[in-house]
Amino acid sequence: MMDTTAGATAAPTGRRLDRLLAHYAESHRHPANEIIHFVAIPAIMLSLIGLIYWIHPWAAYGFLLGSLAYYVMLRSPVLLAGMVIAAVLSLLAVRAMSEHVLPICLAIFVIAWIFQFVGHKVEGRKPSFFEDLQYLLVGPLFVLTHALGRLGVRW
Repeated sequence: MMDTTAGATAAPTGRRLDRLLAHYAESHRHPANEIIHFVAIPAIMLSLIGLIYWIHPWAAYGFLLGSLAYYVMLRSPVLLAGMVIAAVLSLLAVRAMSEHVLPICLAIFVIAWIFQFVGHKVEGRKPSFFEDLQYLLVGPLFVLTHALGRLGVRW
């Protein structure tokens, strides 16, 4: 099992970000569920951006700006930078799909969500976003903090 407090200090800081990530981690402790989430969350984000982009590119840009505004409010420049990079890479990938963006992103979206729910079945706990929709934006941070923790980057 991975350390769900990667980059956090040993003592609770009381930061909203730390509390959100700790609460999210409570329902993502089983190693199989964590692995599923580390693949499925980025896939869902990519596919969601692609589906919105298919509707209209400016809608996708607006979605990303709204998401990034949420990340700004969490006051972690390192995580914000990581999410900006992820957003840019996602947009580049979506643009590379060109006219195939709808079928590709729709398939990714459905398959990734199936795996997410399988992971929670294994975990035996419901997804965090059932309690609060903001956890749909905390999930990508959960993945990012683990990646940064493996690189020794504090956030």
